[in-house]
Amino acid sequence: MFRLLGALAGFFLLGFWGIFLGYFIGSFIDRFRAFGPGGMNPFNAARRQSVFLETVFILMGKLAKADGRVSETEVSHVEQFMQKLRMTRDHRLKAITLFKQGASADYDIRPQLDVFLKTCGYSPNLRQMLLVYLIIMGLSDGHLNSAEEELLRDIAGRLGYHQAAFDQLLDMIMNQAHFAGGQSTSANALEDAYKALGVSKDSTDQEVKHAYRKLMSQYHPDKLMGQGVPEEMIAVATEQAKEVQTAYDLIKKNREQNRATA
Repeated sequence: MFRLLGALAGFFLLGFWGIFLGYFIGSFIDRFRAFGPGGMNPFNAARRQSVFLETVFILMGKLAKADGRVSETEVSHVEQFMQKLRMTRDHRLKAITLFKQGASADYDIRPQLDVFLKTCGYSPNLRQMLLVYLIIMGLSDGHLNSAEEELLRDIAGRLGYHQAAFDQLLDMIMNQAHFAGGQSTSANALEDAYKALGVSKDSTDQEVKHAYRKLMSQYHPDKLMGQGVPEEMIAVATEQAKEVQTAYDLIKKNREQNRATA
């Protein structure tokens, strides 16, 4: 957007050559807005990615041990997660070390969350994606127990989420999971679809589309990578985006059918 405005302003102020100068300045502003503070600096980006990964695996360990024991299902989920990230042997060993560190009974997650907030906290997307990964981890065995949910609420609170906002995010992620694989087998598929987008059947078409576009933007690979989500972790966000797309398509098809028969 700003590159076009810059080119236009450059033309009126400086003539033909001003188009190029204005376009260049506008492009810089667009990239800064998309990536956030420090997004143009590759060293800052690398630091954000490192902190994001560290925080994810430490908190996964803490979440897995929340009920007093790490289950085989949770271990399997983490192993599949690392395979999906296509980690090298060294990175895999480091991730396992971080997971075990978080799972230790006396480990305090607050200092790590402080580091995360200082490095990545400026971006609502990064805070939300951290919670998304953790909620998916918590649901790996099919449900959240009370200890896991309490820990997630504590983490969400430290990330700046009010209880209602966390409840909505949790409900959305749980219902997005119903559309894994491109379809829902639930008898309440349409109701699940509305919950997956964070809207209701009483929402207008415009409200539904806005919610859909907002979620797709949050899961957009380029945007997430620019803000600090490691490229290897984009696969999880891509899966979430597919689930959102499936839910939206179901709502849209249902509304078109209702209008056709009205």
